[in-house]
Amino acid sequence: MTAYDAIVLAGGAAKRLGGADKPGLHVGGRSLLDRVLAVCADAGSTVVVGGRRATVRPVTWTREVPEGGGPLAALDAGVRHTEAENVLVLSADLPFLGEATIRALLAATDPGSREGALCTDRDGRDQPLVAVYRAEPLRRELALLATEHGSLAGLPLRHLTAELDLARVPAGPLASFDCDTWEDIAAARARIREHGTVLDEWITTVKNELGIELDVDTGVLLDLARDAAHGVARPAAPLTTFLVGYAAAMASSGRSPEDATDAVADFSRKATALALRWAEETEAGSGPGTP
Repeated sequence: MTAYDAIVLAGGAAKRLGGADKPGLHVGGRSLLDRVLAVCADAGSTVVVGGRRATVRPVTWTREVPEGGGPLAALDAGVRHTEAENVLVLSADLPFLGEATIRALLAATDPGSREGALCTDRDGRDQPLVAVYRAEPLRRELALLATEHGSLAGLPLRHLTAELDLARVPAGPLASFDCDTWEDIAAARARIREHGTVLDEWITTVKNELGIELDVDTGVLLDLARDAAHGVARPAAPLTTFLVGYAAAMASSGRSPEDATDAVADFSRKATALALRWAEETEAGSGPGTP
């Protein structure tokens, strides 16, 4: 992936949320800010513009001048702490933003013929806080706007995007979904728990909480839990998956996350085969003459 730095805007008064700490609100067990930080974890450096708070990974903190001066002032404060040629800019209230969107934005900017790329929502509206900007033209236009208007405080983002040559990248249906109201928060929390996505969301949340970098084949583990419950006893399911994880951790200690993933798969297969043998014995019975 193209090298980039990230700026996450986590200030604002959140008036439509009654002044609540919006970046700190939880969706699916993680704060909105941590969810955004997770999708740009491979940034060279990450700058968060806003009040300091606990985060899932280290970041550089800064504040706009004056505080509450709006997104352009915040962006100017953030870009002063970046060095990469490309700067990813995100708001801190995007619960469903994924890495695929980040890759698409970087790819649209990568040739260097454009000055950046931003997402458009399904209605075709620009989303300047889901965007990648080339650092040099970004700094240039911020400086020109500050000179023209005397200050960046209170200026709308369209003043910036109107002056830059930007590619448009259609976002997925949820990539630009932001949480401005309590109704938005409730909708995001409900969607997280929808059938078909809840397990992936839960596994991702647990991995982030425990600091684990591991691709988990949930299908393999669920099959193991099912076979252990059926072939042995219901309580065997969680205990067996725990033992598989423990064995994999011991076997891959000091090695790469890929080795750990392979170890989980290998031990899961062994434990599944064992559970199936138990099931065969149970079905065959244990009387005289039973094989």
